This record gives sequence, C-alpha cells and structure tokens, in this order.
Amino acid sequence: MSSFSDFNQQSDVRTDGEHQIQLDMLSALCRAVRKSPPSAEVGEILERLVAYCEAHFMSEELLMRLNSYDSYEEHVGEHIGLMDDLERITSAHNSGNSGLLAEQADSVFKLIGQHIGTHDKRFSDFMAAGMQGK
Repeated sequence: MSSFSDFNQQSDVRTDGEHQIQLDMLSALCRAVRKSPPSAEVGEILERLVAYCEAHFMSEELLMRLNSYDSYEEHVGEHIGLMDDLERITSAHNSGNSGLLAEQADSVFKLIGQHIGTHDKRFSDFMAAGMQGK
C-alpha cells in the first residue's frame, strides 16, 4: 500500500500535467475567439474549460486541505477569481457580445499562467518541503 508521501508526490506530478492541459485549453480558446466571427467551437471550448478548471481546482484544494497548506484561503480566493473571469467570458459569448472575447481570453490565459507560476509554484514547493521531512 502506498504511503501518504507517495500519494502527495503522485498528486503533484498529476497537478503539473493538469496545469499544462489548462494552458492548452486556454490557448485553444484564444485561437478560436480570434476567428471572425468567433467560431461555434468557442462555446464548446468554454464549456470544457470551465468544467476542467472546476474539477482541477477542487482536487488541488482537497490536496491543500489534506496537507494543512498555510496559504489555503488565499489560493482558493485566486481560484474563485479565475472562475469568475471564465464565467464573464462565457456570459459574454452566450449573449453574443463577442467584441471583447479575444482580450478577455488573453487576460485569463495570462492570469492562469501567473497563478501557476506563483501560487501553484508555492504550493508545489510547500509539498516538496513537506515530503523531504518525511
């Protein structure tokens, strides 16, 4: 049977893979919204992206709680803000207001990239430090 430390290490590797999938999906969204007019695939990409981010954030937050992560509340706040941004893009797309979609998609791509490079990196470092002590 695997130890809790093994679980944490496997989860960290899986989370890094999930981050790459998020960025790939966001990149696809950025490409799709640049089509004139934005293609029908935008709604499908948004739907998959929102569902994926919800699942990823929930799993990441569970891992944080299991490890008593000291910046849990701040990190979750970032997740909430990112989901709010995705909801705004979805609402704009669904209402036919495609004028700012490219700008909004680029903004969310940058925000999630920054989130991964800062908040998720800090959590990854926290996990690595905890595993060294076990």
